[in-house]
Amino acid sequence: MSNSEPTIIIKKVKKVTGGGHHGGAWKVAYADFVTAMMAFFLLMWLLNATTEDQRNGLADYFNPSIPISPMSGGGTELLEGATIFSAKAESNASTEPKKKDNQSASEALKEEETRIQNAQQAALEAVEEDLLSQIGGDQTEGIASHIQLRVTPEGLVIELIDTNDNPLFNVGSTNASPIMVLLLDVVAQSLSLVENKISIVGHTDSLPYSSGRDYTNWELSTDRAHAARRLMIAAGLPVTQVNEVAGKADSEPLVEDRFAPQNRRISITILKS
Repeated sequence: MSNSEPTIIIKKVKKVTGGGHHGGAWKVAYADFVTAMMAFFLLMWLLNATTEDQRNGLADYFNPSIPISPMSGGGTELLEGATIFSAKAESNASTEPKKKDNQSASEALKEEETRIQNAQQAALEAVEEDLLSQIGGDQTEGIASHIQLRVTPEGLVIELIDTNDNPLFNVGSTNASPIMVLLLDVVAQSLSLVENKISIVGHTDSLPYSSGRDYTNWELSTDRAHAARRLMIAAGLPVTQVNEVAGKADSEPLVEDRFAPQNRRISITILKS
């Protein structure tokens, strides 16, 4: 061939058409498959995570033949297709009997407390009446001026008070006078009417001991309270009925004059509980 003749070049072009491996139809099919699998797993989860009543409610929700109310997920019963609102309503309904039960228990407790308080009050009144009746007897003549009764929140307080003419204890000592022995015997007999615990507290006036002594009105009031406890136990008071024995010196005077004989006393409290 000579250089003057043209060179013929043949170019083959491969035409790619849609479909097949390089098309988009497989993506649609795969998406449908994934959606179906998600629906399947969601169905399996719902079957395991719900109760029979809830599954019935879900089924009823998609049943157009059953009317749907604002308080239901499609079911006709309380537990079929219950929503948050219906569940709350059900919870409120179920707690009403419990509230009534709690109210009944509270009322019963109040009634029991009232009954106990009335019984305690009746017991204290019985002791008071017995003491007053004993004071008026021939064998207890002269002790009325030594007894005072008063009611406090703690219970009935029996004050055995001193006088200048007939002291309850010898001056500055724990030796009980005959009138004190008689008083404690009368009190012990009256206390046999009840099982309430008692408190025994000794008191003195403000007259101090001579300076330089370690023994003070605090020790004296405490020792006199213990002396009263021993005398009442000897008169028949059960040891287990004594709840407290203490001495308060002149810290709680009965009358305004801190040196008055009435401040020298033994306080016996019949405790309410």
